[in-house]
Formats: sequence, C-alpha cells, structure tokens
Amino acid sequence: MSADPVTSSDTVAFDSSGLNVWCDEERFEVTAERIAEYAAATNDPIEAHLEGDVAPPIFGIVPVFEAMMMPILDVVPMNIFGRVVHGEQDFHFHRPIRPGDTLVSRAKVIGYEGKDNGSTITVLIECRGEDGELVNEQYLTAFFRNVNAGPLVGEGAPAHKFDTALAQQPPLAAVTAHVDADQTYRYAPASGDPVPLHLDEQVAKDAGLPGIIAHGLCTMAMSSWAVLTEVAGSDVNRLKRFAVRFSKMVFPNDDLETRIWRTGSENGATTYSFVTGRGEDLVLTDGLAVVAD
Repeated sequence: MSADPVTSSDTVAFDSSGLNVWCDEERFEVTAERIAEYAAATNDPIEAHLEGDVAPPIFGIVPVFEAMMMPILDVVPMNIFGRVVHGEQDFHFHRPIRPGDTLVSRAKVIGYEGKDNGSTITVLIECRGEDGELVNEQYLTAFFRNVNAGPLVGEGAPAHKFDTALAQQPPLAAVTAHVDADQTYRYAPASGDPVPLHLDEQVAKDAGLPGIIAHGLCTMAMSSWAVLTEVAGSDVNRLKRFAVRFSKMVFPNDDLETRIWRTGSENGATTYSFVTGRGEDLVLTDGLAVVAD
C-alpha cells in the first residue's frame, strides 16, 4: 500500500463551506424480494421480515447507501480517506419501509470536530417517500484516525451514551447471535455494500487485518432483531430510535450476545440501553433503543 501522507501530528483543514449543503437526491424502489434477502442476510428470525412484508429497521441503510457519503467529499480532503472508519449510526424512525415504496434520500454534513486521536464528521440523512412523507432520519458519524480538524464546527449527532453503572446490574434480556462463515458474502449484495475488506481475504490482510471483517451494519442489524424480539413483540412499527457506536471489529464465526437494560419510560415509549459483545469484548457500545408502548 502507498504511504499515507498524513502523520498523526498533522492538523488537517476541513472545508466548512460544505456544511449544510444537501447532496443530490437518490431514488430507490423497494421490493419484497430485497427486504427478504436483507432479513436472511442478517439471520433475522422475524417472519414478517423474512417474508418481505415489512423491512427490518436497519434495512433503512440500503436506500440511502449511495447518498450518505457523498457530502463528505465536499468537506474532507481526499488524501485522508484511507483513515476513515464508521464510528456511530443513529436511526430515527417515522414509519417502517414497505414493499412498493419509492424512497427519495439526501444527505448533508452538519458538523465536524477534532479529538485527541482523530476527527469526527457527522452526516444527517433524510429518507422520504415519493409524496414527501418523512420515513426516517439517520445520523452517520465517521471517524478519521489520527488527524485533527480543530474545534467543533457546526453540530454533532444527538447523544446516546451508555450509563456504565448499568453494567453492574443484570440485564433484562440477553440474546445470542452467530456470525456465519459466509455472512459477509450474503450481506454485501443484500445491502449494496461491496467494500472488499468484507469480501477479499488478501485485501483485508494487506490492510493489516487478520482476515475479512463483518459489516458493522450487519452486526447492528443483528442487535436490532435481538431488541425487537425481546422488548417490542417483534413489531418493527414500535421502534422509534435505534443507535449504536461501533467499538471493535467482528469476524466470521464470531458468537455475539446483545445485553439489554430498561432505562426509562415517558411520552408513551420505553427506552432501553444495550451492548453487543463477543464474550466480554464489546463490539457495539452506547446502544440505545426507543420502543413505543
């Protein structure tokens, strides 16, 4: 691989003129077959998802995939893109996605901030129906390792911090999931994410990894059906918000467990915090789910 021209001590100028500029709209036709393919690719046990009657919550990434990274190109220098990782994802649901929907998505960068070990950039994504009805909003936080963009400009994503005191209490529920040996090969076409780190052993090893890694959003999808089955009656209509921080890589053949705690109730909805771990090694942290009662 070519040498990275950016060192860990460099301050990198992001372009604030690219903030709050919507990218071009992307259109997506939803089919029952694509919904069912996504559900199967994430080992989702919920029948309505597997039948393609209604989309699982994290399927929401599929219609916006082409739009979500485009606005970052107007803010971040191209020479640091080799340092980017997916930091957090936060879905706010207004209604589920259904077969027959024509969805229109757009995205914009709303802020960025330098930190000790790198810089975050936050993208707001809107997904609407053809009639303009808001289907979901998403906050994507990308993290650029070892570059400093300086103090906060604009705004970050809404908070969803896990209260570490919860870990001292037994969880309300714990749900296991297995990452299959072929998981990434099924998830890539179902999601539309062709990144070779998930599909090509040599590419992954050249990047310093022990082998291919699972898609973070596939792990997030597994945690979402864990929450739905345990505290929402397997009804995606009840899920109003779902957020995680991607903490560590997941590999094929990993065994995962999502541990869920109830944290509050107001305005007709109950809030849950959760983590997903490979044993005690947490791969998803700061998990937050809001479920309508």
